[in-house]
Amino acid sequence: MRTTKIEWTERTWNPVTGCTKRSNGCKHCYAEAMARRLFAMGNYKYRNGFKNTIHPEALKEPLKWRKSSVVFVCSMGDLFHEDVPFEFVDEVMKVISKTPLHTYQILTKRAERMAEYFSSRTIPYNVWLGTTVEDISTKFRIDVLRPLSATVKFLSCEPLLCDLGTLDLKGIDWIIVGGESGPIARPMKEEWVLNIKRQAEDNAIPFFFKQWGTWSKDGIRGNKKKNGKLLQGKIIQQMPKMLYEDFLNTGKDQIENMNIRKLIGEATAYDKKQQLEIK
Repeated sequence: MRTTKIEWTERTWNPVTGCTKRSNGCKHCYAEAMARRLFAMGNYKYRNGFKNTIHPEALKEPLKWRKSSVVFVCSMGDLFHEDVPFEFVDEVMKVISKTPLHTYQILTKRAERMAEYFSSRTIPYNVWLGTTVEDISTKFRIDVLRPLSATVKFLSCEPLLCDLGTLDLKGIDWIIVGGESGPIARPMKEEWVLNIKRQAEDNAIPFFFKQWGTWSKDGIRGNKKKNGKLLQGKIIQQMPKMLYEDFLNTGKDQIENMNIRKLIGEATAYDKKQQLEIK
């Protein structure tokens, strides 16, 4: 069951909320703006606004989910923020290990701290680890992520702020790219996106183009929804191979239980030789 508008996942889980700015991609943080709105509405979970806060009460949530889901962990924060004790991260990992029916996507801008944590701990099989690479200054995070033995290692190039040039994608399993949205969003150029797409294809890495954001591919400011997610006239939202193989092995009558129908949606298949149509 999908409970979020984030297209590359099905639901979110926030045992940690709040963060502090780490790099250029944080400048217009969507989570910070949302946290402020929730605080103004009196939402108790955001009683501290966007200040880093751990929520032990949230640890029980995945234990109640009966249908398998792809779960974005800490969409409203960063699990590996410096103010989150490793002891609490341990508790999060215990819940993840107890719920193997779910796949957990952990995305951080603090790849070094994530690597430090897992240097002495085993990464659960149902965990995907990712880091944000939005400009040249953050490319080093790829090298930090690469040695980790996660089932899937992914990059989120969102918001993409410049041409990333040549990327060393050895050991990377998935790439997400998207433009920034919001009233003061920065534009993204089509050639920046195509550069990453080309390198993903050269390395047989699934490529997921999320959106243009506030600025269209023609450099015209407009509505995010109207600008859409077409890249060269196509929706390209590929998922990691393991999900694609699960889909093929399951059958269309069971797709909803395998989290694939809404994740793949209008997407192209991982396998370049075979297009997957879901009607």
